[in-house]
Amino acid sequence: MLWEAIKLANQSVRRNALRSILTLLGIVIGVGAVIAMVTIGNGTTQKVTADLSKLGSNMLIARPGRDIFGPGSGSGEVRSFTERNVAALRDNLTQVRGIAPASTKSARAVYGAENTDISVTGTDAEFFVVQDWTLDTGRPFSDGDVRSASSVCVIGQTVKNVLFGPMDPLGQRLRLGKMACEVIGTVAPKGQSAFGTDQDNIVFMPLRTFQRRVAGNQRIATIYISVQSADAISEVQTTVEDILREQRRVAPGAEDDFSVRDMTQMVNTLSSTTALMTGLLSAVAGVSLLVGGIGIMNIMLVSVTERTREIGIRLAIGALEKQVLTQFLVEAIVLSIFGGVIGIVLGLSLAGLASYAMSIPFTANPGIIALAFVFSGLIGVVFGYFPARRAARLDPIEALRHE
Repeated sequence: MLWEAIKLANQSVRRNALRSILTLLGIVIGVGAVIAMVTIGNGTTQKVTADLSKLGSNMLIARPGRDIFGPGSGSGEVRSFTERNVAALRDNLTQVRGIAPASTKSARAVYGAENTDISVTGTDAEFFVVQDWTLDTGRPFSDGDVRSASSVCVIGQTVKNVLFGPMDPLGQRLRLGKMACEVIGTVAPKGQSAFGTDQDNIVFMPLRTFQRRVAGNQRIATIYISVQSADAISEVQTTVEDILREQRRVAPGAEDDFSVRDMTQMVNTLSSTTALMTGLLSAVAGVSLLVGGIGIMNIMLVSVTERTREIGIRLAIGALEKQVLTQFLVEAIVLSIFGGVIGIVLGLSLAGLASYAMSIPFTANPGIIALAFVFSGLIGVVFGYFPARRAARLDPIEALRHE
């Protein structure tokens, strides 16, 4: 009986193909939008997490000023860190892999006829360990290079490709503003950051060299601290804050004039924000499912009216109310499931295109796909029941008289 109802439902859908397609649009758009939003949201979260992890594992970032991303952070508007602050951290901190001071400034790099705008970072030898930079060729600068302010540098892959092309850059001298430095190494590529900047468009040099010949001051804008294990991050963060408060003579009860941020917290915050936005967009898209369900109910009511005489004949020759109810209910479910399947294909296709265009991972969630399929079927049951019940309760005599 059920199979016969499904066959009749397919015949009805094909008989009114255009009307059926228009009826399905709400379900198709709703399911497609939900799946696309969730898939894109999951991919974005995964990319943000992966990009932030490239900054280093179990990372703490200390910067002068209250706001780590504020316009005054690490600039002349706030009291910057000093080498004495860095030394105090190195002398007193335990459970850390490394501590690296750093300052950054934009500059123009020139080699021969080629030039490009780059970011110059002055730091020390521990920076590459702290931020998980892998050396591709050559060597990093040593503690001796830092102490003697040697004119050496390590370059990123973008700088290497733009300035040197296929040529080996090791031993070559490139110019940064008014100074020249010898390339002693290149680092493996990291790609774009979570904020859309090219992490490989960078030149590293010893901190003192940077301070004297590029920045023209002794400021340290950032201190990166890599903790040995995630379990120790909170303890190390508290110790860092205590040491810096003492070093910077912050009065008891006064607010810190610096910030120490845990990258794990930043990852969790960004992931939560992305998940919230995905949920909100999916909820908006879910309204289309409600609209689609109303459309199915409307078209089934029209179908019952058009087929009143047919229903009367079936009831007159012995069809049970249960059989008529099943026929129209199955027809509504078939319509909604067709819409769900098309919506799933459309949603995955849109998510795939968006993932390719935005360079994010394509992370389809089987659970969401199954839920969308089941939900589309439930839409058919809920919104198809009333028209089916109305058809089943028709008076056979009145139905036969219907024109």
